Amino acid sequence: MSELQTTVRPRRPRPKAVTLTDRAAERVREIMAKGDQPYVGLRVGVKNGGCAGQEYTFAYAEQVEPLDEVVEDKGVTILIDPKAVLFLIGTEIDFETTRLSSKFVFNNPNQTDACGCGESVTIVPVQAD
Repeated sequence: MSELQTTVRPRRPRPKAVTLTDRAAERVREIMAKGDQPYVGLRVGVKNGGCAGQEYTFAYAEQVEPLDEVVEDKGVTILIDPKAVLFLIGTEIDFETTRLSSKFVFNNPNQTDACGCGESVTIVPVQAD
């Protein structure tokens, strides 16, 4: 009988589910610094609601949940709700300021529609090839 040889290959890094622009990362750092307690990161998700069917969510994260997707980008920790990962893969989060408003903008390749006011969207989850 021969002995099996096993080799451990290093895993290649997975692409980040979401990325931040420099402006978005700077704004998240500002928000986190003004928090009323130390938080581990910013929780990003998707919930049902609005006239287009879904809305993006942001919340302070007090702890990392066991199934969270943890993304470190530009010095910011983003925690993605496991139910939202397939809806957010490939998304770039930006922060834009205009004369009338300042807001986070999700540039999501999985988004297929948005309502007229821009508060809700329709997102199709990523499908396996």
